[in-house]
Order: sequence, then structure tokens, then C-alpha cells
Amino acid sequence: MCGWSEVSRSGYYGWRNRPLSATAHWRADMAHLVEEIFTAHAGTYGYRRIAAELHRQGHPIDEQTVRSIMRELGLVACQVKAGGPRTTIPAADADDLPDLLRRDFTSDRLGAKLVGDITYIPTWQGWLYLATVLDCHSKMVVGYAMADNMRTTLVTDALEMAAKNGFTTPGETIFHSDRGTQYMSNEFALFCEAYGIVRSVGRTGICYDNAWAESFNSTLKVERVHRVVYPTRRRAIADIASWIELYYNRQRIHSALGYRTPAEIVESWIYTRAA
Repeated sequence: MCGWSEVSRSGYYGWRNRPLSATAHWRADMAHLVEEIFTAHAGTYGYRRIAAELHRQGHPIDEQTVRSIMRELGLVACQVKAGGPRTTIPAADADDLPDLLRRDFTSDRLGAKLVGDITYIPTWQGWLYLATVLDCHSKMVVGYAMADNMRTTLVTDALEMAAKNGFTTPGETIFHSDRGTQYMSNEFALFCEAYGIVRSVGRTGICYDNAWAESFNSTLKVERVHRVVYPTRRRAIADIASWIELYYNRQRIHSALGYRTPAEIVESWIYTRAA
């Protein structure tokens, strides 16, 4: 080969055995870290989140370099896809409650705006239903409940958890949902009245009016539910509660939070208020 390419044997072996450049060493180190983060988050982080996580760990790197490394390693993050059984059954006699959020799912303080929704979880025993309550300031899941039915107690239990966790203020907290029968029931209205929670609802059939809650459901399905099998509802309840409490709230960084975790936002809020 050396003769064909008109290169001396010593020159060829010198080229082959020369040490990697500093840039090549750095890129190899970054590739190792990229793969490590990708694996740690079960393939759910794309190049933007991985770049942000590397910055958090003290490794400045631009997004396009991470994207290039992921392509070289064959790493493809899972993508959120819509679809699935319908869990929102519009109330036939829905009263004329206002939409106080108007698709503004941001807030400058904890507990000012909460959003909620119901989604389904498949198990070998049948459907498991999950009701969640999310805080618009921290993006944290502050309340949730699971059951084998979609009775109103499912949503009141989730909102009660949020209240007990200190995320509601009588007369100030807005809770926003779709116009499902559970949220439009007299039982739910009385519950909100007892806690001083102001109700807000989106328009019938317009999913964008409750987009943040819908987005969380999609994230849960893609990043966890669709990647495991639940033989029993009990197993699903334990796994989903663990995913919410230990991973989503405390480890998963959000672009909307400046690539911080919900727990970090809550801690920052509490520290600021105490100062």
C-alpha cells in the first residue's frame, strides 16, 4: 500500500501512531459524556438538552457539536407523538366558566396558576387513569392521583394533594382544565369553593386551551409509559409515581425553565421569599 500511494513505510507508521490532537481528545471525551447522559435519561434527551446538561456539569459545548456527536454515535432521542383513547368527555350542561389563562401557561410565582388533566395508562388488567395538577411557574407536578376509573374523586384527590403540598392560596390560585365532566361536576365546584380555588376552563374540543397539561401527558407516554409493560395497575401506580417524584420533578431539565429542574425553581422561589 505504501508503494502504491508513494508514501514511505516509516512515514506511514509515523502518521498512524501519532498521538491524538488536543481537539480530538476533547471530542472523544465529549462523546463519552454525551452517550452517558443519553443513557442516563433513557434516550429521552435530544441534542439541546444534552448540551444544556453538559453546561450544567461544567463542560461548555455548543448544540451543533452535540448534534454532530450524536449523529456519529447513532443516538436518536425518542419523539413525542399524539394519539390515544379519548379521556375528555365534555359535560352536556357545562356552565359558562371563563378561560382565565387564554393559553398563557407562564407565571411569576408558585401556585398562582395550576393546570390539570386526565390521561390513561394501559396495563394487563385494563386501563389505569391518572389525574395531574401542574404548577405553571415551576412546571412541577404538584398533585396527582391514579385509579381504575374516571370519577370526580380522581381529580379532587389530585388537586387536594396540590393544596396539601402548599401550592394553593385561597382566593388567588387559578385552576385551569378542559370541560370534561369531572371538572364541570357540582362535586368539583364545591371542592374548589371550599379551598378558595378560582376555576378556569378552555373551550370545548380545543386542546390548545390546555396545551401545557396535554404536553405533560405526551411526555409521560413517550418517555416512560410506552417503553415499559405494566402487568398490574399496582405496578403502574408505583412506577409512575416514582417517575414523577424522582425523575420528572427533580432530575429532568426544562427548556422553558432555562434548562433547570422544577425542584430547582421551587427551591429558588422559597430561598428568595425567605431572604
